[in-house]
Amino acid sequence: MKEISIPFKQIGTIQTPYYSNAPYQPVDTAEDNFSIAINREYVDGLSDLWKFNYAYVLFYAHKAQGRAEMVVAPPWAKGKKVGLFSSRSPSRPNPIGLSVVRIKDVKENIIFISGIDVFNGTPLLDIKPYIKDLDNKSDANYGWLDELDNKEHLTLHIKGIPHEH
Repeated sequence: MKEISIPFKQIGTIQTPYYSNAPYQPVDTAEDNFSIAINREYVDGLSDLWKFNYAYVLFYAHKAQGRAEMVVAPPWAKGKKVGLFSSRSPSRPNPIGLSVVRIKDVKENIIFISGIDVFNGTPLLDIKPYIKDLDNKSDANYGWLDELDNKEHLTLHIKGIPHEH
């Protein structure tokens, strides 16, 4: 199969307090200021977004480092190795990230959101509304995480929730 060129446009920029270290996953309760500035030519696309509680944010992980290895060892998984596509490692063949965030408010071209797991200045690729019955899968599971000892503790790491060790 012939590879094709896939052009993407940056439609905005994500603002966070993270410059050198970001959490592994979005932290809904983070108290810092998080927002997305949409480029002016896309402002009309924000119409009625404020009516949703949550949205998917797709971004270009521009600071992801390292070559994408097809087998990875998640840092919190105590040496367990898994396939890249069964992990959430940021080092991927296409460094595209996806986070679900709470929509707090929309004013002009700014979307005020809950905590997101990206560095300040991350390029925004797209936003899609999170729709309750379409996006909530009641039979979702933990996959290979169920095989780990101390899964409850490890899920705190995955979720980026501060806790005692």
